Amino acid sequence: MKSISDQKAISPWNYKPWWCQPWSILLTGTSLISGSWFLLKTVWITVLVAIPLLAWMGFFLLVWPRLMLSSAALDSDSD
Repeated sequence: MKSISDQKAISPWNYKPWWCQPWSILLTGTSLISGSWFLLKTVWITVLVAIPLLAWMGFFLLVWPRLMLSSAALDSDSD
């Protein structure tokens, strides 16, 4: 039987591919938002690009991991 200190923390990111990791989500979102600014230099277009991207990033970086952990869908015994 494992003690609490021996158990690894369960991370939903262990079940996702490399292109769906936090670093890739942040890199993609910030690149698209800054790219729209550098290409077009128009505030309202950059805001229109940023709103859905920030919602997408917020969902997958903040909401989705909490939902996965609270749903107990992850395997806690990975021996």
